[in-house]
Amino acid sequence: MSAPRRRAGRAPAAPPRDTRGTAQPRRRGRRGVVRQGPLRAHWLLFTAVLLALAAALLLQGYTQHLFDARPDQSARPAGRATVPAEVRTGGPVIDAGGPRPRSAAPARGTIALTFDDGPDPRWTAEVLDTLRRSEVHATFFVVGTQAAAHPELVRRIVAEGHQLGVHTFTHTDLGAQPAWRRSLELRETQLTLAGAAGVTTALLRPPYSSTAEALDDPGWDAVRQAGREGYLTVLSTRDSEDWRRPGVEEIVGAATAGRGDEGQIVLLHDAGGNRWQTVAALDGMLAQLKARGFRFSTVSEAVGLPDPVRKAGAAEHWQGLALIQVLRAGGWTLTVLGWLLWAAGAVSVLRAVAVLVAARRHKRLRRRHPWGPPVTEPVSVIVPAYNEAAGIEAAVRSLLASDHPVEVIVVDDGSTDGTADLVEALRLPYVRVLRQANAGKPAALNTGIAAARAELLVMVDGDTVFEPDAVRMLVQPFADPTVGAVSGNAKVVNRGGLLGRWQHIEYVVGFNLDRRLFDLAECMPTVPGAVGAFRRSALLAVGGVAEETLAEDTDLTMALCRDGWRVVYEERARAWTEAPASLGALWRQRHRWCYGTLQAMWKHRGALRQRGQAGKLGRRGLLYLLVFQVLLPLLAPVVDVFALYGLVFLDPVRIAGIWAAFLLVQLLMGVYAFRLDRERLGPLWSLPLQQFVYRQLMYLVVIHSVFTALAGSRLRWQRMQRYGSLRVPARPDQPVFVDSAPGPVAVGGYRAHEHDTVRDPGQGF
Repeated sequence: MSAPRRRAGRAPAAPPRDTRGTAQPRRRGRRGVVRQGPLRAHWLLFTAVLLALAAALLLQGYTQHLFDARPDQSARPAGRATVPAEVRTGGPVIDAGGPRPRSAAPARGTIALTFDDGPDPRWTAEVLDTLRRSEVHATFFVVGTQAAAHPELVRRIVAEGHQLGVHTFTHTDLGAQPAWRRSLELRETQLTLAGAAGVTTALLRPPYSSTAEALDDPGWDAVRQAGREGYLTVLSTRDSEDWRRPGVEEIVGAATAGRGDEGQIVLLHDAGGNRWQTVAALDGMLAQLKARGFRFSTVSEAVGLPDPVRKAGAAEHWQGLALIQVLRAGGWTLTVLGWLLWAAGAVSVLRAVAVLVAARRHKRLRRRHPWGPPVTEPVSVIVPAYNEAAGIEAAVRSLLASDHPVEVIVVDDGSTDGTADLVEALRLPYVRVLRQANAGKPAALNTGIAAARAELLVMVDGDTVFEPDAVRMLVQPFADPTVGAVSGNAKVVNRGGLLGRWQHIEYVVGFNLDRRLFDLAECMPTVPGAVGAFRRSALLAVGGVAEETLAEDTDLTMALCRDGWRVVYEERARAWTEAPASLGALWRQRHRWCYGTLQAMWKHRGALRQRGQAGKLGRRGLLYLLVFQVLLPLLAPVVDVFALYGLVFLDPVRIAGIWAAFLLVQLLMGVYAFRLDRERLGPLWSLPLQQFVYRQLMYLVVIHSVFTALAGSRLRWQRMQRYGSLRVPARPDQPVFVDSAPGPVAVGGYRAHEHDTVRDPGQGF
C-alpha cells in the first residue's frame, strides 16, 4: 500500500516566547487583542434558564399530574359534627363569609343546569350548541387547567350569555387540602378566567360535592374558607349521575325526577371523559322539563342574586394572560423535552451498541491482521517539561527502560523548579536536555521535533511513565505506510480515591472504547499527549504543532487526518499518567481539554466538506464529537431536572427503573471495557456514584466551555499540579529479556542503549 499524498512540508513555526510562566494562545486578526479572563455572566444565565425550566416543569407537574381525575363517587364522606343544621337543611347556594352562614334555594318552577369539569374542546362545544338551539342558559363550573388549555371556549361561554363558576384549578378535593392549597387553587382559577375572558366570578363548586345534606366536616371547613375569601358555594339538588354513564334514558330520568314544581340545581358534566350520553340526553331533558312548565336560568337568577360575574381589572387580566401563556409554554417545553429525551436515550443506546460492537471487531481485527513486518528502527522520544520535577525522573527512566532503541529529548520550557537541572544531574545515557524560555507546550514540542534524529517520534508528557514494551508497541503500526500517527493506551496511576477511580473508569470505558470505534471508522480525532507516536515527516508536512488551540494534541491529530494520514489506536502501548486529585484540578484540566477540543473542531470544520481521509474525520469524527461531547452534555442538566420532575410527579418506580436500565448499560460497557484492557473489575462499584457528582462536573465543564467559546474569550495554559505518585521502574535482580526486542541500532550518529531488563507491568505503582 502506498503512502498518502501530502502537501509540501514546511518547518515548524518558531515558538513564541512568554516569560510569565504560561503559554498564551494568540489569535491574530483585524481586531487585535482578544478578551481574556474568566466569564461569570454565563453562570447567571445558565442558572436562570435552569430555574425557569424547573419552574415550568413544576407548574406543569402541579397542573397536569396533581390533577384529581377520580370520579365523583370516589369521595368518602366524613363526620358532620361541625356542619350547622341550617346549612344541612338549607338551600344549595351557601354564603359562609359572615358570622352566621346563609343559604338560598332556586325559585319554584326554575331549573338551573350546571356543568362541571370543563371546558372540553368537543363535549363543551356540543353542549353549547344544544343550549343555543334550545335558547337555554346554564352555569359552567370550569377547571382552571382546562380553561387555560381552551380559553376560546371560556370566551364563548360568556359571549353566549352563560354563567361561569370556579371548579378549582386541578379538580382537587378542597376538603382534603391545607388552607394554602385551597387559596392557591381558587386564585389561579380566577386568574385564568381573567386572562381567558376578562371576567372573574364569585361562584364556586367544590369537586366531589353533592347536596347540602351530604356536606361533611372537611367540606364545610373548605366552604367556610371560601366564604371568607368572597365565594358563594353552589351545591346541587339533583344529580343526573351522568358521570356513571348509565345510558341516555337513565340520565334524562334522573335529571327530571319528581312531580312538583320545586326549583332545582341539576348537576351535569361537560368534560372528564366521554360525555356523548350527556349531550344526547340534553334534548330530551330540556323538552320534558319545558313541557312541565319549568323555565331555565343561571344559578344567580334562579336564587335571585345579583350577577356574580364581574369584569376583571387590568392587572388581573394581564396576570391571567401571563399565566395562560406560561402554562402553554410549559406544555410545549414538556413536549419538546420529551422528544429530545427520547432521542437522546435512543442515540445513547445506539452509541453503546456501536461502541461495543466496534470494540469486539477491533480486537479481532488486531489479532488476525498484524500491522506488518516488525518495526525496529529507533525512536526519538520528546518530553516537553514545565516544572515537572516531581515526576520527570520516573518518566525519563521508564523511557530508558524500554525494550526498543530510543533517544530521549527533554525540552525544558522555562521551568522554575529545577526540572532541567534534575535531568542533567542524572547523567543518563541517550538523554538530551534542551532549554528554552517559557513559550508553551506546542513550542516545546516543535523544538523537540526540530532536534529529533529519528523519523519516528514519540511524544510523552512529563508526568507519564511508560511500560517497558510501550514504545515498541506504539511504533508497530508504522509498518503500514499510510499510518501517520498512533494513539496509545493511557492509564491512571493514582486511582486510589473515589475521584481517581472515576477517572480510571472514564479512561478505560470512555476514552479507550471510543478510540477503538474511531480507529475502525478511520476518524481518530485525538492522539493523547501522554502517549502518542508520529512520523516526523508527517508533522513537518502539516507545519508542526500549532499553537492556536489549547488542545494541541487534538488540533495536530485532526491536521494529520486532513492531510491524508491514517491515525490508529494501539491498545497494547500502555503508559501511566497522573490524574487530577481534586475537583478543582479536574475542573481546570477538563475545561482546557473541552475548550481546546471546541477550538480544534471549529478550526477543522472544513473537513465536513472534504473527501477521503479528511472527509471521514469531518463527517464521522467531528459529528460524533459534536453529538456526544457537546450536544448531549448540554442536554444533561435537563435530564437531571426532568428526572427529579418524574420522581415527584410521575411514577417514581418507573423513573428509577429507567435510570437503573441506563446504569446497567453503562455497567455492561464498563465490564467489557475492563476485560478488554485486562483491568480488575473492582473499581466499577463506584460507577453508580459517578452519576451524582462526576457526571455533573463534566457537563458543567462542557457548558462553561461552550459559553466561553461563544463569548470569544481566550484561556491561558493551566499546568496541572503534580503529586509525585509516579515512581522509577524497579530493576529486578535477574534480568528478564524480551525475545522480540531489537538489538542496538544507530540513531543519527549515536548508538542506542541496549536495554536488558523490563519491569513487571503490575509493579512499581
